[in-house]
Amino acid sequence: MLQRALTHRSYINEHPETIEDNERLEFLGDAALDFIAAAWLYNRYPEMDEGGLTRLRSSLVRTEQLADFARELDLGQELRLGRGEQASGGRDREALLCDAFEAVIGAMYLDVGLEEVFRFLEPRLLKAANTALEDESLLDPRSQLQIWAQAEIGVTPQYETVDSFGPDHQREFLVEVKVGQELRGQGQGRSKQEAAQEAAKNLLSKIR
Repeated sequence: MLQRALTHRSYINEHPETIEDNERLEFLGDAALDFIAAAWLYNRYPEMDEGGLTRLRSSLVRTEQLADFARELDLGQELRLGRGEQASGGRDREALLCDAFEAVIGAMYLDVGLEEVFRFLEPRLLKAANTALEDESLLDPRSQLQIWAQAEIGVTPQYETVDSFGPDHQREFLVEVKVGQELRGQGQGRSKQEAAQEAAKNLLSKIR
C-alpha cells in the first residue's frame, strides 16, 4: 500500500507492469486530511469562530504546508518517478510532495484506521497551527485572547453579560471578559457576540 502511495503516474508510463499509481489514494487522503484538520481545530480552539477555523484549516492543508510535511518524512527520496519527471526535479516539486503526502495519509487510513492517522497528524498540525497563528489576521479578537490566555496563564477567558439596555429593536449588550483573577475588559455591541468581541479587543489592547 505504501509503495502505491509513492508511485507517480509518470512511473506507470515507463513500467506498465505496475498496476496503479497514487492518485486514488491521494483523493482519499485529501478528504481525510480535511476532516482531521477540521475536527482537531474544532476541539483545540473552542472560542474560535467559523471564519477563523476555516482560514486556519486552509493554512494547514495548503499545498506548501503538506509539502513541508512530506519533506520532514523525506518522501521525495522515496517517490517512484519516471525518468523525465525525476530529471526535471520532481523529487522536490511541491505539488508532487503534497500529492504524495495525501496519498500516504490515504494508505494509512486504509491500513490502520482514522484514529491512528489522527495520532500521526496531531503533533504536525499543532506545530503548523502555532506557526500560522503568529499571523494575527487569521483570528478575531476573541480567538486571539483565548490563545494568549492559554499560552501565558493557562486559563480560558470567561465572558459574562453584565447589562443590556435600549428598546427591543435596538438592544445593546455590555459584556465583561475575565482572564484569571485580575485581567478584565468590557465591550458593548448590538449582540452578545459582538459585545464579547469588543471586550476581548479592549482587553488585548491592555495586555499588549
